[in-house]
Amino acid sequence: MPEPILTLERIGLKTGADWLFRDLSLTIDARDRVALIGRNGAGKSTLLKIIDGSLAFDEGRRATASGLRIGRLEQDPPLAGFATLGDYALAGGAEPHQVAALADQLGMDMARIAATASGGERRRAALVRVLADAPDLLLLDEPTNHLDIAAIEWLEGWLERSRCALVVISHDRAFLTRLTKNCLWLDGGTLRRAEVGFGGFEAWAEQVATEEERTRQRLDTKLRAEEHWLQRGVTARRKRNMGRLNKLLELRQTRRALDSGPTVARIATQAEDPGSKILIDAKNISLTLGDRVLLKDFSLRVRKGDRIGIIGPNGAGKTTLIRLLLGQMEPDSGTITRAATLNPTIIDQQRQRLKGRTVREVLADGGEWLEVNGVKKHVAGHLKDYLFDAGVLDAAAETLSGGEQSRLLLAREFATPSNLMVLDEPTNDLDMETLDLIEEVIGDYDGTVLLVSHDRAFLDRVVTMIVALDGSGWDVSVGGWSDWAARRADAVPAGKARASAAPTPSAPKKSSKLSYKDARALAELPGRIDQLGQDIAAREAALADPDLYAKNPQRFASLTAELDRLRGDLEAAELRWLELAEMEEKLAG
Repeated sequence: MPEPILTLERIGLKTGADWLFRDLSLTIDARDRVALIGRNGAGKSTLLKIIDGSLAFDEGRRATASGLRIGRLEQDPPLAGFATLGDYALAGGAEPHQVAALADQLGMDMARIAATASGGERRRAALVRVLADAPDLLLLDEPTNHLDIAAIEWLEGWLERSRCALVVISHDRAFLTRLTKNCLWLDGGTLRRAEVGFGGFEAWAEQVATEEERTRQRLDTKLRAEEHWLQRGVTARRKRNMGRLNKLLELRQTRRALDSGPTVARIATQAEDPGSKILIDAKNISLTLGDRVLLKDFSLRVRKGDRIGIIGPNGAGKTTLIRLLLGQMEPDSGTITRAATLNPTIIDQQRQRLKGRTVREVLADGGEWLEVNGVKKHVAGHLKDYLFDAGVLDAAAETLSGGEQSRLLLAREFATPSNLMVLDEPTNDLDMETLDLIEEVIGDYDGTVLLVSHDRAFLDRVVTMIVALDGSGWDVSVGGWSDWAARRADAVPAGKARASAAPTPSAPKKSSKLSYKDARALAELPGRIDQLGQDIAAREAALADPDLYAKNPQRFASLTAELDRLRGDLEAAELRWLELAEMEEKLAG
């Protein structure tokens, strides 16, 4: 069995008169790869500080292995007092040559002035500092925030090769699925653990929810508050996700044809009829800033109902493209025509507007009611739709956690009448419940969506088109991030965008529909996927018993082997379902 390197025993931590944690215990082994999951405000970042010893607690005990080196990446790196990013990175204590080597690999400029560095540059410097110190236990708090996809993939590769133990907080599902083998779920001051990676988290959480509900029913206790996500049902969410994916595939097929010729939260969004199928028509636009050519002969037609994801490295011009399309700046050449009825709402999560205001003032200018989708709604009800307790209505908005502040801004802006929703890096600082909520809002929105994101799983789940920029070329293609990445790998060397406005030609169709065998498999696979999820959750729940190995090592070994087999079967079934769904979509086109 692996050796424990850190133990927390019955930790208690007070916040004011209340306990944030009490009787919280945790053991981390030398090769653990742990996803720390919980809602915004649950105390995840606080728990990382207790683990690394930088925060004192009120009761309990913390013990570490002799000589244990712990590195922690903070959400907001403290760069004050450092002249350059290099100065900050070197202050971690690592050898200069190690810092320089990592900075080169991650694309960090050691001479960059710290005070004027962007969020992505600051994040790279913080990563270089913590990774260069070669910790035995690495604690990462939202490591992918502000990083572009290339940097995220580099970090994933580095962590996969590393032998350190890892505890990570992240909203990036693809990142967590690739790297983690264990889950810690922090909820209501209780910490649960499962020996399953993030890919199996929802099935395990569903099993926990089912068992807790049975216990509550047996004891005839009062159910938890309605807004709690367990009460909303993980199973229902998974089924909605599958339904949403089906709808997304239909939207992608519709868009491809044009080019070739309830509930986690019940949310009302307002989308006015734009009166025109084409909202924005950009033709052969070019833009040079200084000595950099950001766009050359770029063309894009934005139609009603499009969900367009804009991707590319930091500095490639993604936000600049948004500004051009909205008319906030003009191109050097080319034309951009906008529908007369274009009415965008821009969700940029600028928290400056929260200063000095209560939650009620942010949502309804201090009133009791607001209008959402033409319907008068009480501010407390709208707040509940966004997973808030009504008790925060008159609290100062600045006292909310970072993720809760972002959710509050979303609650305000999603109620604004519009036919174009613009989101620039919407997933930063949000928990997964809120990401599910945003996906649902976008899925139900009648208008058009433009979003800038580096979150690969989020893009795959919401967009119908990808616009890829790399600072020298551009590429427009129908589908999600995975579709674009697959085409890019086949068409051009890694790192080069295809500079062409023409859609990728489709292969000649051999048939207009799936074979009988494939069609039957497509219909039956969702049921098999659900059953496999339940079987996995049952094994994971059994293995969660900390005494099982000591009491019955044979059963422990048997369950572990079954779990590995079932996980492989589930992954194969999900991939086959997606493959058949994509195949059906292409044949129909």
